[in-house]
Amino acid sequence: MTTILVTGGAGFIGSNFIPYFAGLHPEYHIVNLDKLTYAGSLENLSDCSGRRNHEFVQGDICDAVLVNQLMAEHDVRGVVHFAAESHVDNSIANPRNFVETNTLGTFTLLDAARRHWMLGPHQIRPGYESARFHHVSTDEVFGTLGETGQFRETTPYAPNSPYSASKAGADFLARAFFRTYGMNVTISNCSNNYGPKQHREKLIPTIIRKALAGEPIPIYGDGLNIRDWIHVLDHTRAIDVIFHRGRAGESYAIGGRTEKTNLAMLTCVCGTLDRLHPRSDGRKYAEQLSFVNDRPGHDRRNSIDISKIHTELGWNPTEPFDTGIEQTVRWYLAHLSRLLP
Repeated sequence: MTTILVTGGAGFIGSNFIPYFAGLHPEYHIVNLDKLTYAGSLENLSDCSGRRNHEFVQGDICDAVLVNQLMAEHDVRGVVHFAAESHVDNSIANPRNFVETNTLGTFTLLDAARRHWMLGPHQIRPGYESARFHHVSTDEVFGTLGETGQFRETTPYAPNSPYSASKAGADFLARAFFRTYGMNVTISNCSNNYGPKQHREKLIPTIIRKALAGEPIPIYGDGLNIRDWIHVLDHTRAIDVIFHRGRAGESYAIGGRTEKTNLAMLTCVCGTLDRLHPRSDGRKYAEQLSFVNDRPGHDRRNSIDISKIHTELGWNPTEPFDTGIEQTVRWYLAHLSRLLP
């Protein structure tokens, strides 16, 4: 059985990826390394209970001793790296945490993999020819778009927040380890994810949480910032195909082909709540909308061209937004404790 290291597997995307990947590939043993910060929870891994090919380890990706120990003890032959500080507002308040986790943490993992898989630059240790490091990144490294155009793999990097800058640094390190050492590295840059298990501070859980509490629902600026949205399970499918069939040294842009303004997202979520869990007074949840001061450095529009991953690997998003958002709202209504502090 081949062992892979998945980092950040108790967070939103990682905890959706692991059950999918473990079920689809029983030939892998998954070592799940997560620090269990505020954004990670063992509750997210409840659907992994009883899986013999999943093992949880609490720890920090910046801990070089621990990471190298896991590599050696489990003879790790692959890494899927999700672990990151990802809340943009928090990066504005405490940027050091983001640089340490996202940039230094990624370096620590890359260097441990290099030591375990390589004899020297462009000299792969015999038996480790297929060992791969996949780095999960964000489309925010590309900055912002005007009214037209899309991000693609060749778009110049132009990060606008400490979060996106720290992820850009991690991307550059991943690229450097491929170019300098010949290590088998792939990168993906994905648009905004939605779905079950997302942290309460993100946009969709915030809309649901505030709506159900009868509180003002905050929307930055004029609410017309646009994001490309993808269901988290479509994202996990994309990572799976890149990990197994992507070309070493390549990056792949992943998106859902669903552009929505923040106001449109609020309307969708509130409309779904109106149907599934109407207010007792008969009013609409969208009436709780409250505009707040815009976020510093707020990207105006993000959009993804998925031509490369579609053409090379045959991947397309499959979850329609209408059904995906209803499933998401239903999940939060069934797990209301996830919306509490």
